[in-house]
Amino acid sequence: MTATVLNEAEDIDALASTLAEQSLHPEVIIVDGGSTDGTWERLQAAQAKYPNLVAIRDESCNLKASRGPIARGRNVGIAAARSEIIACADAGCIYDPEWLARLTEPIRNGSAEYALGGSCVDPRDQTVWDIASAPFFGLKQRADGTTKSCTARSMAFRKELWQRVGGFPETSFLGEDTSFDLLVRKVTTPAYSERAQAIYRPRHTMKSALSMMARYGVADGVLGTRRSRLLRNFLRCAAQIAAILLLPRSAIPLICVLLLEICFAYRLDWSAFSKHAGPRAYLARLIYSLAVPWIVTWNQAVGELTKTNQPNRQNA
Repeated sequence: MTATVLNEAEDIDALASTLAEQSLHPEVIIVDGGSTDGTWERLQAAQAKYPNLVAIRDESCNLKASRGPIARGRNVGIAAARSEIIACADAGCIYDPEWLARLTEPIRNGSAEYALGGSCVDPRDQTVWDIASAPFFGLKQRADGTTKSCTARSMAFRKELWQRVGGFPETSFLGEDTSFDLLVRKVTTPAYSERAQAIYRPRHTMKSALSMMARYGVADGVLGTRRSRLLRNFLRCAAQIAAILLLPRSAIPLICVLLLEICFAYRLDWSAFSKHAGPRAYLARLIYSLAVPWIVTWNQAVGELTKTNQPNRQNA
């Protein structure tokens, strides 16, 4: 089991402990990309506490040294692993003690080479903007059930499969899991493990949720992936502009666009959202959903044109 971290002092203790205390008692390899905020020191302390935890410090796994530091950190950790079955995890998440057993079950029983578990927002530690932005990042509201989201927060595969596809592509800052998933799907079909979700704690504000969407948009542009999503979001922007321009003649186009935008805002997780969300969450979700097409369209276009990544706070 592997994870890669950089300047994650607030989250490293929870990550290390919940990985080291899995029921399968796995080898846990965490690669630090050269943290300066105390993450490495906390990781060394965790290594002394948990015999199955291996800490590796590799300063090539940050944006100053690599175009794809997260992918590089994953590859470094996987290369060092002794196990033939690899599971990937992420900082900012915690993991149920049975997470690894559930995630890797299809691989261990021989029915698959590749398994995905997805992720959900931690119901005990979430902000209104976590709830508002969750479905746009492939996050569920509940930890039960199955999700078909591709994320390296909860992903497992045979090491031989990782070698066969050439590892995680080290070409872009974000989106390495999407790129890896596309490569793997050319040779095998994923299994979707039940109740194997990473419990994610993004702790978003409105600004950080919008900034994350922007970085993912740039990454998609750099990688040249998800162009159909770019087209859909461009068409939403065009429809909004057209409806406003037509307003002096008729309010009907604007009403239709608003109804469609309301549908886009809540359709992905309505059953879970409607049971737990308060008025502020409803408003935040609508605001965020209205902003998404503009952020995606602009930033993905920028990524396509510049082929330049945007750093996050850890790499700033």
